[in-house]
Amino acid sequence: MAQHHRQGVNLSLWLLGVALGSYGAVLAIDSLFPLPETPRLSYSVEVQDSDGEPLRLYTTAKGYWRLPIRDVIPDRRFLDMLLAYEDKRFKQHTGVDPLALGRAAWQALSQGRIVSGASTITMQTVRLLEPRPRTLATKLVEMGRAWQLEQRLDKGAILDLYLDLAPYGGNLQGVRAASLFYFGKEPVHLSVAEAALLVALPQSPESRRPDRFPEQARHARDTVLLRMLEIGAISVHEAERASTQPIPKSRRSTPFLAPHLTDRLRQQWPTARVVRTTLDGRLQRRLEQRFRRVQHRYAQGVTLAALVVHNASGEVRAYVGSGGYFGEHFPGQVDMVQAVRSPGSVLKPFIYGQGFEQGIIHPDTLINDGPGSINGYAPQNFDGEFRGEMLVREALATSRNLPAVRLLHRLGPVQFTRQLESAGVTLRLPGALKRPGLPIALGGVGVTLEDLVTLYAAIANGGEARRLRFGQDASGPSPARLLSPAAAWYLTDILSQSPLPSGTLRSTDHLAFKTGTSYGYRDAWALGFNADFTVGVWVGRPDGGYTAGLSGLVTAVPLLFEAFGLLPRSGVRKLLKQRPPNVLLATNSGLPPTLRRFDPDRRTAGERTRVLSTGPSIRYPTNGSLVELADEGSIQVEVRGGVLPYHWLINSRYIASSKQSSQYVWHPRTDGPVAISVMDSKGRSARVGFVVQGSGTDEIASP
Repeated sequence: MAQHHRQGVNLSLWLLGVALGSYGAVLAIDSLFPLPETPRLSYSVEVQDSDGEPLRLYTTAKGYWRLPIRDVIPDRRFLDMLLAYEDKRFKQHTGVDPLALGRAAWQALSQGRIVSGASTITMQTVRLLEPRPRTLATKLVEMGRAWQLEQRLDKGAILDLYLDLAPYGGNLQGVRAASLFYFGKEPVHLSVAEAALLVALPQSPESRRPDRFPEQARHARDTVLLRMLEIGAISVHEAERASTQPIPKSRRSTPFLAPHLTDRLRQQWPTARVVRTTLDGRLQRRLEQRFRRVQHRYAQGVTLAALVVHNASGEVRAYVGSGGYFGEHFPGQVDMVQAVRSPGSVLKPFIYGQGFEQGIIHPDTLINDGPGSINGYAPQNFDGEFRGEMLVREALATSRNLPAVRLLHRLGPVQFTRQLESAGVTLRLPGALKRPGLPIALGGVGVTLEDLVTLYAAIANGGEARRLRFGQDASGPSPARLLSPAAAWYLTDILSQSPLPSGTLRSTDHLAFKTGTSYGYRDAWALGFNADFTVGVWVGRPDGGYTAGLSGLVTAVPLLFEAFGLLPRSGVRKLLKQRPPNVLLATNSGLPPTLRRFDPDRRTAGERTRVLSTGPSIRYPTNGSLVELADEGSIQVEVRGGVLPYHWLINSRYIASSKQSSQYVWHPRTDGPVAISVMDSKGRSARVGFVVQGSGTDEIASP
């Protein structure tokens, strides 16, 4: 009895020693042949619209379509079918399934051929990570590597690796790419038939490719369905219905919207795998479809571009860089949204805007559209005619050249360009020119469609310029003041009355726009805005060549109207918002004498002050004007120049000081003449006299 006990103890110790020795051997092998660090897989870059829907995908560096499964939740039925068919003890084994090995060996011995494999999902993942020739030695290496992988990663991470790397034919890797390219849906939405096909494909991806061998794919799918029916994973009804579903006979096209912007953002964020844009995917698709149809009507070499921006946020909602990325008769891959072109007349509103802001002109000021030379520059009008004296609003609405040049001469081209630069827009001077000149009024300068949309959106926003946003995580600089609210209001009022193309019946009560045609008929422009959106359209030849019949009014405006027709209906919203302070409503006869007729050579006292010193000047109200109060009964006095703090006097009586603001809000108590003076910290002063009409009874307010 004692002898048997000693033998049992010895056997136990021997078995323990063998186990410990085997474990030690395994550890030694693991130490000698460590599993390489799990690679950081490269995935397809995905650029999305504002809702997370893909606009465009890019292949990996090796040309694969591969998308991470961790970004979505796979269909539960698909995962259950995969594990039941490929590795039903996946959650219990440690990389190698002994029962599956035994079954495969017995079947091979008894039938003289390999009937079923014994590779676990972990072993298959190892094979995908470290491809080797298919030999018995390779199988043994894979078994060892599978054990090593199980020691380093949990089951969820291993399954994710498999689902990302499994081959599905051609350059498709991973179940998510396969689901999108074969069925046009994320794997969370797979049907039973679709799930069964994706379970079957990785076993023999090339011979079962549904786009090349649909019958082989159908047979493989039905085999999976039959196995699932046998183990009770699906019902008879589900199996019968799934077996009648068609096999996809082609791969779906990859999403390919806004290719110029997606290229641009991919270069901007080269390490990002997912780039979320501000684009409205549905609007982008519809705009591209409309413009592709228009593109077919153009002469060889001519194309178009468009940009749609949400005014309040500065977010770009649609971006069309050309009439077709793969255009055969024009360089479609050139992004004309960023191309530097001649703006024609579309900068004119900002010349007039600065004139309004500085109190030099009013919309009802008379200005001369007559021949003449300004500093040796003698341009002609587009129609070759001159109309003599006309109102400023008419000169801008009909885009007369001479009035704009005369006004720019009075403002100064350098000052004009600096004002645009304050909004982040830099004009590109031609050739070796170092200082801007008068030709910039008529397009003698370079600018991009993106810059022009930025400027016109500023008018829509009451003169406040916002840098355009393309990505949702991009935070731009704070808004900059391009024009005063009053100047923006005047421009909106005038541009809402722009002449329409011949035969156009469309109402523009809620739309303001301006057209432009560059010298030599090289560029046609239309820039417009309503209460919610700003749209810019360009048509021309990227190579800068001449195009017969090209003009902003005839060629670009119809596209502008089409774009606005696709936008959310906002026609009930007024284009002209509540009248801001300092808007002077008067006909020419009711204007102060200095505003009734524009003199390009005269300088107001305020202008002389700006030229001769850096002291303060009152921009509004203007000297000698009649100020009709708005509903709130206030006047917003604006000053330029000087050094803070400012000290305010009304009718020679000190009222208040402002230490941080160049504006002062005054509530008049009575109608009649009034004089306002401002003095800066260095004792320099400015004064204006005007007449108040429509005052309330409020006390004088502090700034």
